[in-house]
Amino acid sequence: MNEIVRARFPGCTLRIRHELHTRSDALLAATGVTPEGLEGRRALLEPYAAETQFSRALFETGADAYVLSIQADVMTALFRHHRDGYLLYPANRESWPAAERAWLQNNFSPIGMLDVESAMRAFEGVIERIRTVSDAPILVYNVSSVVPGESIRNYAEFPESLSVRIRRFNLGLIEISQRTGISIVDVDTIVARAGADRIKIDTLHLTPEGCRLVANEVVETLEQLDFFASTAV
Repeated sequence: MNEIVRARFPGCTLRIRHELHTRSDALLAATGVTPEGLEGRRALLEPYAAETQFSRALFETGADAYVLSIQADVMTALFRHHRDGYLLYPANRESWPAAERAWLQNNFSPIGMLDVESAMRAFEGVIERIRTVSDAPILVYNVSSVVPGESIRNYAEFPESLSVRIRRFNLGLIEISQRTGISIVDVDTIVARAGADRIKIDTLHLTPEGCRLVANEVVETLEQLDFFASTAV
């Protein structure tokens, strides 16, 4: 992204801080405190270590712009702790040692993925929370709805294929934009124009060319918001 910025706005540099999170509802519920029993499982949960999953940095760290994505809400299934009720993303749990898998089974219940209505409520809550501390631009990536290998012509037996789920989330994000004024980084349209067979590696990952096209869209969106004219970078 900085290659694009420096070419178009000489002397400007973006300083980007990347914060992992699991899903909007978990982000809203995060207290900043690691729950008991997770402190010693940092390596097990990497790269979604407990301090990352329960961080409030998004709401407590100043920024000149916020760039989010609905990808996690589309794709991520979580677990809920039986006693304390907190949400956990046990990344790569299939490869955990047997004792740790048993710990997960004994202490948590799977709650699956969010439906689009719940996800959009939570995502809008995240935006509202940011707005309580900052009026900086908020950009949100949608997701390309082209799913390699998926070929459905009759949806009677596939009420929610992954491509349909993604489209529903993308439409939900448009409605959030209408209500809140956030800007959408339209990855779905970018991929469609460039050609999914050419710039997609799999459902979620793009080629270097695809990544550059998306980065360029982010820069153009910030430019339209007068970001480079009004913000020291």
